[in-house]
Amino acid sequence: MIKLKIAVQKSGRLHDDSLRLLKDAGISIDNGKDQLKAEAKNFPVEVYYLRNGDIPQYLKDGVVDCAIIGENVLVEKGEDIEITERLGFSKCRVSLAVSKIFEYDSLSDLDGKRIATSYPNTTKKYLEKRGISADLHVINGSVEIAPNIGLADAICDIVSSGSTLFKNNLKEVEIMMKSEAVLAVSPKLPLDSAPILERLRFRIQSVLKGRSSRYVLLNAPNDKLDTIVSLIPGMKSPTILPLADENWSSVHSVIKQEEFWEVIDQLKEAGAQGILVCPIEKMVI
Repeated sequence: MIKLKIAVQKSGRLHDDSLRLLKDAGISIDNGKDQLKAEAKNFPVEVYYLRNGDIPQYLKDGVVDCAIIGENVLVEKGEDIEITERLGFSKCRVSLAVSKIFEYDSLSDLDGKRIATSYPNTTKKYLEKRGISADLHVINGSVEIAPNIGLADAICDIVSSGSTLFKNNLKEVEIMMKSEAVLAVSPKLPLDSAPILERLRFRIQSVLKGRSSRYVLLNAPNDKLDTIVSLIPGMKSPTILPLADENWSSVHSVIKQEEFWEVIDQLKEAGAQGILVCPIEKMVI
């Protein structure tokens, strides 16, 4: 039986969210013994648990068919690998940071300086594109300590909340790129595995659409129904049902999560009452 081979991070920031996404997509994986490869019980897929930095090469070589990986790692080690879905979690940025006492006005202040980083390719390309020459020190591990021990004048590293920079007396001065988890595909994906990948993508898309949407139920006075419906158009159009009170209707629709509070405020102002908002587990369009 043909199985799609998908790589996920063995441990770290992406691991739990990657497995949660697959679980929400209805894929049950038995990895109770912490093996490096596990099969799904109910979907033709094998999951490979790999070191994050090794995944791009596995994709290039066709050892795995696809992977859930941070976009920042893909840019650093596998820029030619196709991204087929943006997954919306594990968001971060790749940034340049300097000591808080470093007088920084522009990127030119780093010309000729020493920069410690775990992302030498990304850093080099970013600086060269802007005509900046710097001495790069490649460090695998705690890059943030480099300025404090005199190893470097600046660092390039991933930043999420910025708390690690703060604790090490550093300040973020340049955002080089923004990153999130993505589904990347091997350039050597076998033709007979492509249909399975499309099935997986369909499931993932349904999960992501559900996560980013909310189901809304409300009561609307009929004389204000057109205004209220215009605020929540839904996927195609809202469902409108008559209530026992002939002057009122029940309206059911979907809104985007990021627009939630703004839309709710507008609905109240338009006369909507009894507004209920529910999470959506999956949304198939």
